[in-house]
Amino acid sequence: MSVRPILIAGDPRLTTPAVPVTAFDDELAAFIDDLFDTNTAAEGAGLAANQIGDPRAVFVYDLVDDGQRHRGHVVNPVLETSPIPETMPDPDDLEGCLSVPDEWFPTGRAHWAKVTGVDMTGRPLTVEATGYLARCLQHETDHLTGRLYLERLIGRNKREARRMIKDRQWTRPGNSWLPGTDSRTSPS
Repeated sequence: MSVRPILIAGDPRLTTPAVPVTAFDDELAAFIDDLFDTNTAAEGAGLAANQIGDPRAVFVYDLVDDGQRHRGHVVNPVLETSPIPETMPDPDDLEGCLSVPDEWFPTGRAHWAKVTGVDMTGRPLTVEATGYLARCLQHETDHLTGRLYLERLIGRNKREARRMIKDRQWTRPGNSWLPGTDSRTSPS
């Protein structure tokens, strides 16, 4: 088990749709452990495989919502949601991302979400939620479709995010950071 570098917006691996997992073996179990270790070190709510450069369709989550801890993983997730609001989100309805470090933007999400998929052994599973866990399920599933939450922003929030990406020079591949060290690295 190890902590791996997290890719930062601008890397094409974050916008490439994931490939379905077909091998349910010890290597997959070890990889999921690495996802959990990396997410924990980064103090994240969830982490998708492509955020650490792996193309497989798998994500982990570990968060507290309404005083209850939710921890798990989903392989080959399929998302279903209630309607997603199309109006400007509440300014306090902030969302962040480990691949967009230190930035938070108001983001509209569906109130309810359900993800179906399988666990690391190939057994079917379903995770259904409202609130923060529902947001996390949508966020991580978006990653696996090649979509960062920044693409869901509208209006002034979208303009501010574009400006931030340009100012931080996140327009080229290879930027990453290693949780636990707080070091952001650039390609050489």
